[in-house]
Amino acid sequence: MTKRDFSHVKAWVFDLDNTLYPPSARLFDQIEVLMTRFVMAALDVDHATANHLRDHYWQTYGTTLAGLMREHGVDPGPYLDEVHDIELGHLEADHELRARIINLPGRKIVYTNGPKVHAERVTEARGLSGIFDAIYGVEHAGFLPKPERAAFDVVFDLDGLQPAEGAMFEDDHRNLKAPHDMGMRCVLVGPKHGKDVDHIHHQTEDLVGFLARIE
Repeated sequence: MTKRDFSHVKAWVFDLDNTLYPPSARLFDQIEVLMTRFVMAALDVDHATANHLRDHYWQTYGTTLAGLMREHGVDPGPYLDEVHDIELGHLEADHELRARIINLPGRKIVYTNGPKVHAERVTEARGLSGIFDAIYGVEHAGFLPKPERAAFDVVFDLDGLQPAEGAMFEDDHRNLKAPHDMGMRCVLVGPKHGKDVDHIHHQTEDLVGFLARIE
């Protein structure tokens, strides 16, 4: 990877969960418990069935919510409120990450499959408030989730972002396929995928260090 690989980039798009904070924060442990609890109540199923459906819908549709909406007509609003009502007190501000993102040339954007309010809470806890030009949640894509191409189309059209001038940072390799096809520079933030795939240009487990090398 060289700085030149990103010399054309004018829009820096960051996923939120397990991207702008480390997986060791284990926020999704909290979210998954609440997801399973919601599925149990909404579908009147036992814990084991709800836990299976939670994971099955995530694997099949990209989010548990997408499966609940498509197969059961679940209202997304109460779901998003309930499953993101989590404790963030253990998240630490990352001043170096803040500085590295500020130094990037161009627009800085957060785009998450969670709701915008969740992204705002997490970025505040990480000391990243006020440095992003826009924050988009799943509601901005009409509740279509990444990795669906249509979700990216809606959000990027809303933003006015030109994908050929953008870079995408994601912890889920599935969510880089559409951005790659749209012409973005794609960075997997997390462990290397099991096999080489064309839609991952770069991989890092150290976002701060990676950004430092392209400034």
